[in-house]
Amino acid sequence: MSGVEDDIADFAAALPREGALMGLDLGEKTIGIAVSDTRRQVASPLETLRRGKFAPDASRLLEIVAARGIVGLILGLPRNMDGSEGPRAQATRAFARNLSRLTPLPIGFWDERLSTVAAERALLMADTSRKRRAEVIDHVAAGYILQGALDRLRHMEGAGA
Repeated sequence: MSGVEDDIADFAAALPREGALMGLDLGEKTIGIAVSDTRRQVASPLETLRRGKFAPDASRLLEIVAARGIVGLILGLPRNMDGSEGPRAQATRAFARNLSRLTPLPIGFWDERLSTVAAERALLMADTSRKRRAEVIDHVAAGYILQGALDRLRHMEGAGA
């Protein structure tokens, strides 16, 4: 089973037992990228990709997938604060559909509300300069998105779901 999974349980069911996941924070101008370890314990921010056309962006993402042995992708889904989905969420879903045509890997979504706020707060607490925060905020946010999904997957596994 592969493709785009709306439910985290369906995404989990489509994954092999072990293997790294990649988290993406899709912005209008950038894509923040984070990766997990193969045991899916810790998300680590990796890089920020300046967005261009879909094909070269997807090509770069799939290069990382191949180089790191990624077995599944989590995309931050930018819901509104009331839980509804607007144009940015629809754009994320379209990106996922297009990417699913290029890879057999399962693709799941994680609610990204407040991930950028949390990333910004962590960077401020670390006394990161404004210039450096601008450079790393997107892949740090991707790390928050991926870590949230990893924690949920681990909780589901522990609960026998």
